[in-house]
Amino acid sequence: MAHKHEFPTHVVWTGNKGTGTSAYKAYDRTWDMKAEGKQVVHCSNDPMLGGDPSKYNPEDMLIATLSSCHMLWYLHLCSVAGVTVLAYEDKPIGVGESEPSGKGKFIEATLRPKITITPDSDAEKAVAIHDEIHNYCFIARSVNFPVRFEVEVIKG
Repeated sequence: MAHKHEFPTHVVWTGNKGTGTSAYKAYDRTWDMKAEGKQVVHCSNDPMLGGDPSKYNPEDMLIATLSSCHMLWYLHLCSVAGVTVLAYEDKPIGVGESEPSGKGKFIEATLRPKITITPDSDAEKAVAIHDEIHNYCFIARSVNFPVRFEVEVIKG
């Protein structure tokens, strides 16, 4: 039987400039994301939709979350497979599309991990492990768009 997990968060709109949503430009597209015992993250809408470009938006967070989940499973699977990872970084990119009506969606994401492994680790195995992660990662198993990989492995 599957074990259920809960991930409670608290989202609070912070963009009321005093008149609420009385007009389209009368309010900010900002909010705080909170979770008990964790730091507050100040967020905004995508700048194309009137958001603050200095704050994370939902699209940023989705792609970063996809990348982070992939990384954590990668590190775990490498440790089990005897591949020693010394460094890991990713510069993922998500691609979305908007319809004339304003409806939008992600159509793909590309993770671009750059991984440094020990000289005695198997580089082919280090690359192959990426194909296993979609079997485990909560986020990758939940999105409805393709996730591609451009992997670089360096022996350090």
